[in-house]
Amino acid sequence: MAEAIRQRLNDSPFARWTVLFIVATAMMMGYFVNDVMSPLETLLEASPAEGGLGWTPGDYGFFSGASGLINVFLLMLFFSGLILDKMGIRFTGILSCSLMLLGTLIKYYAVTAGFPPSAVVNFSLFTIHFSLPTSVAVASLGFAVFGVGYEMTGITVSKAMVRWFTGHELALAMGLQLAMARLGTAAALSISAPIARHFTLSTPLLLSLSFLIIGLLAFLVFCVMDRRLDSTLRTPNTQNSPTSSDEEFRLTDITVTLRNPGFWLITLFCVLFYSAVSPFLKFSTKLMVMKYGVDPDLAGFFSSIAPFGTILMTPLFGLIYDRYGKGVTLVITGALMLTAVHFAFSMPMHSSTIAIALMVVLSIGYSLAPAALWPCVPKIIPLKCLGTAYSMIFFIQNFGRAIIPMFVGKANETDPTYETSMLIFGFTALGAALIAIAMLYVDRKKSYGLQLPNIRK
Repeated sequence: MAEAIRQRLNDSPFARWTVLFIVATAMMMGYFVNDVMSPLETLLEASPAEGGLGWTPGDYGFFSGASGLINVFLLMLFFSGLILDKMGIRFTGILSCSLMLLGTLIKYYAVTAGFPPSAVVNFSLFTIHFSLPTSVAVASLGFAVFGVGYEMTGITVSKAMVRWFTGHELALAMGLQLAMARLGTAAALSISAPIARHFTLSTPLLLSLSFLIIGLLAFLVFCVMDRRLDSTLRTPNTQNSPTSSDEEFRLTDITVTLRNPGFWLITLFCVLFYSAVSPFLKFSTKLMVMKYGVDPDLAGFFSSIAPFGTILMTPLFGLIYDRYGKGVTLVITGALMLTAVHFAFSMPMHSSTIAIALMVVLSIGYSLAPAALWPCVPKIIPLKCLGTAYSMIFFIQNFGRAIIPMFVGKANETDPTYETSMLIFGFTALGAALIAIAMLYVDRKKSYGLQLPNIRK
C-alpha cells in the first residue's frame, strides 16, 4: 500500500518539479561560491598597494586545490555518505549548507584581515613542504571547510533526485539540476572580476555569503516538503521510504558497492573527467589573458562559455538518455571531445576566435558526459547504499581535484605558455575516455542497463 502511495506522489509533476527547483537552487548557490574566486587570480597576485594580496601562482594553485583537503586527507567525504545514509537527506542537507556558509566566512576573513606579507605558515603534506603566506593558509582553510559542505550538498541533492524521480525523468531532472548549478558557476566566472575591480576584492565574497543564506533557506523549504512525503508514506523514522528493516542501511552494505565493477569504472571516470574540467576552469581566466590576449574584464566571460553552454545542453542530453538510452555512448563522446579541446589549447595558437570555438566544444563535452553519467549510478547501486556510493565516488574524485591544480600551478610557474598544463589536462581527459570505453564492455557483460532508457514504459 505504501509503495502505491509513493508511486502516486511521484506521478505528481507539481510535487517532483517543485522539489527539483528548490534543491537545485541550494546547489546553484554552492556552485557560485565554489568558483567565485577563480576569475580573481590576477587580482590576488597583485601587490597589496594595487589592491591585491601578493599571492604567487603556486599560492593560488594550492588554494584552488584546498577545497578537497579535508574531504580527502581526513576522509570527511566518505563519512558524509555514511551520515547521509544513516541520518537522512534533511539533516545532511542542513548540515552541508551550514558548512558552506562557515567556510566562506573564513575565506572572507582571510581576504579582509590584512595579514602582513612577512607572516607565513609552514607545514608539510606528506613529503611536500609548503610555506604559505598567512592569507593563503587561512583562505585555504576556509575553502577546505566550504569543500566539505559543497561535496556533502552534492551527494545529498543527488540522492534527493533519485528519491523523487526514479521511474520518471531522472536524467532530465539531474540534467536540469546540473544546469542550474552551472548557471551559478557561469555567473561567478562572469561577474566576480568586474565586481572586484569596481568595488573591493572582498565584495564577491560578501555576495557569496548572501547567496548561501538563500540556499540554506531553500533547503529548509525542501525539508518541509520531504517531511510531508514521509508522513504520506507512513515511514516517519526514515527518509529513504523503506518499508521494512531489510531496506535500512547497514555498514556491511558498503561491501555491496565495493564489489561492483561498474562502481569502480564510474569512479575512475569521475576522477579523470572532472580533474580535466573543474581545475581547468579555475585557471582558464588567466589563460585567456596571458595566451590569447583577452581583456581581463572580458576573460571571465570567455571562461563562462563552458558552464553557460551546459545550462541548455545538459537537460537536453538528459532527456535524450531518458527516452532513447545510450548513456555510456554519450559519456564516451563527451570525454573524447574534452580530450581534443585540451590538446588544442596546448598548441601554439593565439587567436581569441579559436579560444571561443574550443570553449564551445568543451561545453558540449562537459554536458554530454555528466548528463548520462550520474543517472547511471542508481542503475548499479541500491537506493539504501546510494549516499555512501556517491560519497565514495566524490571522495576519490577529490584526489584529482586537489592534486591536479597544485601540479598545474607549479607547471605555470615554469612554463608560462600554458602548454605543459594543457597537456596535463589533455592526457587526464584521454584517460577518462579509455575508462568510459571499458565501462561499455562491462555494461554488456553485467547487464546493468546503462544503455537503456530511464523512463519506464
